[in-house]
Amino acid sequence: MAKVFAYNMPQAAKSISKEEKITSTDTLTSNITKEASLMDQLNFADETLPLGDVKVERKMKRTLAAHYFSNLQTNKLHRKAAEWFPIIEPILAAYGIPEDFKYMPLVESGLNSGVSPKGAAGFWQFMPGTARMYGLKVNAKVDERNNLRKSTIAAAKYIKELYRTFDSWTLVAAAYNVGDGHMRRQISKQNQDNYFKLKLNQETGGYVYKLISMKQIVENPNDYGYTAPRTLLAYNAERDRKAEDKTVE
Repeated sequence: MAKVFAYNMPQAAKSISKEEKITSTDTLTSNITKEASLMDQLNFADETLPLGDVKVERKMKRTLAAHYFSNLQTNKLHRKAAEWFPIIEPILAAYGIPEDFKYMPLVESGLNSGVSPKGAAGFWQFMPGTARMYGLKVNAKVDERNNLRKSTIAAAKYIKELYRTFDSWTLVAAAYNVGDGHMRRQISKQNQDNYFKLKLNQETGGYVYKLISMKQIVENPNDYGYTAPRTLLAYNAERDRKAEDKTVE
């Protein structure tokens, strides 16, 4: 019996080792497939990442990681989304602006409030001159940049005008961040009109990546360590149901 046991042990060990290797390989393959699938799905206003671009994918993963709950340590973004989106979405739709722009206020002012060092303020972080140009009152007595409805209407007008110039929603988002004049100069200088291929300053170069990351954590909170409020989950569920109904029609 001892001989049989001694004879069988090496074979069993080899069998177990082989199974472990197969399991390990399967897990690795599964993770790689999952990451590739995620990169396929990520987009801003239906403009996708250039697939196969290692630098872009690395930057996207890094930005997503920075937005995990373990790094931000706040559910404040989801609470603000639940409060802001019902006001923002209909206004964007009325002006023909993609819904993904609703994530811009979360990136612009969701984590911080008040006036920036450059003077930008409010939900959409308008500079005083730009705010007045698009119909907002900004003076010693009143600052409509802090009115969500009015500032969203102003932002929608500005975004629509930017789109007439750039004909790309990712470029529009970048131009919103850095200014349309600077954006036009960079496109001309680099002879490149793909946001993901342009060499921009650190803030603008990462801006659309932040918008995509914000979209991901708001729409898939559990995947990133967040607990979304019931109001937001119910709101998203109702919106998805309406979208499905329209598709069926």
